[in-house]
Amino acid sequence: MNKSFLITTAIDYVNGVPHVGHASEKVLSDVIARYHRDVLHDDTFFLTGTDENSLKNVQGAEKAGRPIDEYVKENAEAFRSLGDSLGLSFDRFIRTTEPIHFEGVKRFWSAMRSEDLYKKSYHGLYCVGCEEFKLEKDLIDGKCPEHMTEPEIVEEENWFFRLSAYQDRLRDLISSGTLEIVPEYRRNEVLSFIERGLEDFSVSRSVARAKGWGVPVPGDESQIMYVWVDALSNYITALDYAGDGADYRRFWAGDSDRVHVIGKGILRFHAIYWPAMLLSANLPLPTKIYSHEYLTIDGQKMSKSIGNVIYPGELVDRFGKEGARYLLLSALPYSKDGDLSWAKMNEKYNADLANGLGNLVSRVMRLSESLDRESKRIPQSPAFPDEVAKLLGSYRFAEALEKIWETVRDANRYIEEEKPWELAKNDKEKFSGVMHVLFDRLALLSVALVPFLPDTAEKIRVSLESGKTEILFQRVK
Repeated sequence: MNKSFLITTAIDYVNGVPHVGHASEKVLSDVIARYHRDVLHDDTFFLTGTDENSLKNVQGAEKAGRPIDEYVKENAEAFRSLGDSLGLSFDRFIRTTEPIHFEGVKRFWSAMRSEDLYKKSYHGLYCVGCEEFKLEKDLIDGKCPEHMTEPEIVEEENWFFRLSAYQDRLRDLISSGTLEIVPEYRRNEVLSFIERGLEDFSVSRSVARAKGWGVPVPGDESQIMYVWVDALSNYITALDYAGDGADYRRFWAGDSDRVHVIGKGILRFHAIYWPAMLLSANLPLPTKIYSHEYLTIDGQKMSKSIGNVIYPGELVDRFGKEGARYLLLSALPYSKDGDLSWAKMNEKYNADLANGLGNLVSRVMRLSESLDRESKRIPQSPAFPDEVAKLLGSYRFAEALEKIWETVRDANRYIEEEKPWELAKNDKEKFSGVMHVLFDRLALLSVALVPFLPDTAEKIRVSLESGKTEILFQRVK
C-alpha cells in the first residue's frame, strides 16, 4: 500500500431528500476515492454522511408534523441509499446522531484551548439556512444572498470561539500551500476574506432555541453546540477520534493526505473555521480542500417553489446507474456552474454512451466473431493514461471524461475508415491487424473508465476476455 488517503464529502442536512446537487458531490468524491484505491493503490478511506443536529432539521420535522428523530432517520436513509443507486464506494456513512459522534465532538470541544472559548451576550442577524450569524454588509436587500431569505433577529448569551487569534496563522498556512485550496481563485477568495479581518464567531446556541436537539456543551447544560462545530467534527469523529481509534490514527493523525470535497457555499467554514478550531485543539489540518461549483437546472437554481428539482432516482430510472454517473460528472465544469436539462441529458446520453461507447464495444465484439481462432488474443492491461491521470489529479472531471471520449470517437472513426466487415471477407491478415488495434483501444477504455464508470469498465474487460457481445447502454427517447 502507498500513502494513506482520506476523502470526505460535506455531510448534508436531512430536512429533505437528496437532489442531484447532493448526488453530484458524492459521485465526484467517489471518482477520487476509486482513483486512489483502484489505480494508485493508496490506502484509501471514503467518508460521507448526514448532518442531523441542525436547527433546519428541527424546523423541517415541525413543518412535516413528525417527531424529530423519526423524520431525521427517514431522510438520512434516503442519503445513505445513494450508495446503492449511484454505485458509491464509501467506507463509512456517519450520522451525527450516533453516540460515537457525540462523544467525539465533546472531546474536540474540550481539546480546544480554554482561552479560545468565552461566553458573551450577542445580538445579531441569524440565517437558519446557512446556520450562521450575518452582518448587514453580508446581505443583499436585507436578505441572505445564498438563500434569499431575511435573517432572524437573535439575542442571547452564547459561547464564542476566538477566531481572530488565528488570522495570521491561517493566512500563512493557505498562502504557503500547507493547506491547499483548489481551484486557485477560491484560494484567493479565502485569503481576501482573511485580509479583511477575522471576527470571533458563536459556537453555541441556547437549549431553548435549539429545542433541546444537538450536542450539549461540556459543562454548560444551558447550551447546545453550534452546528458548524458539531458538523465539521464529523471528519474525525467518524474515524473514532473519541476512542483514539485505528482509523483516526491511520487516516487523520498519521502521515496521510486528508481531502475535503465541498460546495462553494460552505468554503469559508471549511477553510477558516475548521482549520482554526483544529489549530486550537492542536490537531492536524486537512491537506487539501476542493471547492466545486453548483449544478443549475435549465439555467436556474434548483428550487421546489419553481418546481425544477431533479432527484437522483429519476436519473437512475431513465439512464441507469452508470449513465447517471456519467451525466453528473460531465455536467459540472471545473470553474463555473454546470447546467442540466432533460433534453441535454437525453442528447448527451445517446450521443456519448448509447451511440458512442456502447456502439463501439458491441461493434468490435460482433466483428471479433469473424476472427480465426488462432488470431484471437486478449490484449494486455495497459497503464492508466497519463493525460487522464493529470486531469483527474487536478479534479477536472469533465475534462478527463472528454479526454477518454476522444479515444471512443477515434476508435469509431477508425472502424468507418478501415471497414473491417469488408476486410473479414477479403483480407484476413489486415482484418486481424485492425481488430487487434480495436481490442487495444477497448482495453485502454476498460482501464481509464475504472474510477468513473466502474461497472462499464468491468463489462468491457469481461467482453474482451470472453469474446461475448454485451449491450452496455440502450438509447432513450
